[in-house]
Amino acid sequence: MNQYLRLFDFKQKVDYKIEVLAGLTVALALIPEAVAFSMIAGLPPLVGLYAAFVMGLITAIFGGRPGMISGATGAVAVVIVALAKSHGIEYVLATVVLAGTIQILVGLLRLGKLIRLVPHPVMFGFVNGLAIIIFMSQLDQFKTDVNGEMVWLNGQPLMMMLGLVALTIAIMVFLPKLTKAVPASLVAIIVVFLLVIGLGLETKTVGDIASIKGGFPPFHLPAVPFNFETLKIIFPYAAIMAGVGLIESLLTLNLIDEITETRGRGNKECVAQGTANMLSGLFSGMGGCAMIGQSLINISAGARARLSGIVAAVMLLVFIMFGASLIEKVPMAALTGVMIMVAVGTFEWISFRMIGKMPKQDTFVGVLVAAVTVLLHNLALAVLIGVVISALVFAWESAKRIRARKYIDEKGVKHYEIYGPLFFGSITAFNEKFDVLHDPQEVVIDFRESRVADMSGIEALNKLTERYKKAGKTLHLKHLSSDCRKLLQNAEDLIEVNILEDPTYHVVTDQLK
Repeated sequence: MNQYLRLFDFKQKVDYKIEVLAGLTVALALIPEAVAFSMIAGLPPLVGLYAAFVMGLITAIFGGRPGMISGATGAVAVVIVALAKSHGIEYVLATVVLAGTIQILVGLLRLGKLIRLVPHPVMFGFVNGLAIIIFMSQLDQFKTDVNGEMVWLNGQPLMMMLGLVALTIAIMVFLPKLTKAVPASLVAIIVVFLLVIGLGLETKTVGDIASIKGGFPPFHLPAVPFNFETLKIIFPYAAIMAGVGLIESLLTLNLIDEITETRGRGNKECVAQGTANMLSGLFSGMGGCAMIGQSLINISAGARARLSGIVAAVMLLVFIMFGASLIEKVPMAALTGVMIMVAVGTFEWISFRMIGKMPKQDTFVGVLVAAVTVLLHNLALAVLIGVVISALVFAWESAKRIRARKYIDEKGVKHYEIYGPLFFGSITAFNEKFDVLHDPQEVVIDFRESRVADMSGIEALNKLTERYKKAGKTLHLKHLSSDCRKLLQNAEDLIEVNILEDPTYHVVTDQLK
């Protein structure tokens, strides 16, 4: 076990320069996102910034995926916005603490491995949907508030914004071809910032969104009644928040695993996410989860260790406490350009080439998950729909694979050798294999290459036994694996089957246990 765990320690040489510069870049990118998400949730901007600091620091130190960035996210903001409007910020903070507790329990119970149930087409859809959301969210920067209504920029402001965004993108595209000594995204932000300041250009800045000036996150116990009524109010929100946060975090972890060709520890990440959310709620933060955009900025900058995440969180706090006046002057065009390139890098372009080469149902699932992600901004629902549809497709395909080889031995006993699983989906095809009226007096069903998977399969065997019994014939079940026999024994009060014992035979699955 210890050898297995050591595989995930990620002990490698750390490039401190790359880690620090990547962390600084991520810190700059965290600010507008945290502010925007807190406003979506109907909370003060500092609540989102405090959450980004606490979440980022705790998960960077204790998380199961070095290099992954956590903070306040839109997925969580969408969950708590209704609670914030109906009950206020104190109930939101209590919800965040409870959600963190649930996530810790998930990790301690080692349920993080359930993410393995997410098929690859669902991953494609999830990633592509997020890429589209990231891109579309940047379009808001090309709008301005006119009499309380958001309208598109036009004329010189629009040209200015487009030009600065294009410059940012150009630097990020071409600089890596010249040198990778420094993150291209950080260079792009600095160049655009100096250009705007030096030439006195009028363009939207971080300060135009909201002030980020504040102090150290204050410790604060949520001022809510500690009774069952409060639990009834916050538990549904906490459960959804915990689920959404873990799904997004674990899917992001898998994505970073693929990019870096290493493996993270899902259960450890669950505990870290839960701890971070608990502390976030206690230090006036809105909570959150892993952020795919900022994580990809970090990884694309070359960061692979925990240091970059720690630097990002600490620098964010430094900006809040001491550098707010400077950071508020950073052009939004620079951050918009960076996030657009993140969206382009996030999108799985290979999925287009796979259309026509993979099963149609997989293509459908991928497109559906992406569509639900984009239209509803509900990542948990999108992934759940994808998993359910994939499971139903698998069940349908498995149901069509049940077969039976038939022969009559020298004693006149007819044998049915079953191939494929017997479960709710294959019952109809299974029953069609038997000719009760014309079969001899004794029949044996051989399950050497099959398995009874559920109660529906047991009930099918019971009804088949009754059909043979009414016809005055005997039916035996042979070569049932130990788990199948246990299922039948557990249901012996409900059904009647005749198991043909074969003590000299050992099922392959039993030998592997």
